[in-house]
Amino acid sequence: MPNKKCELCIIDRFEGECAVIEYGDKTFNFPKELLPKEAKEGDVLKFDIRIDKEKTEKRRKAIEDLAIDLFAEE
Repeated sequence: MPNKKCELCIIDRFEGECAVIEYGDKTFNFPKELLPKEAKEGDVLKFDIRIDKEKTEKRRKAIEDLAIDLFAEE
């Protein structure tokens, strides 16, 4: 498997309640409230993204229950 260069996520600037993040040649908005309080322009970010399987399952079940209620025959 070939090595793929990882792009850095860099805080370009802040606009209102969002940080504008550079990722390669793209930018995206990210809520400031999810960043460390000390984050500033030019900082390189590391993300540790994990799936919360328990909450995902609870959400899936709640949606399934709503669909059953919505389409239940009376």
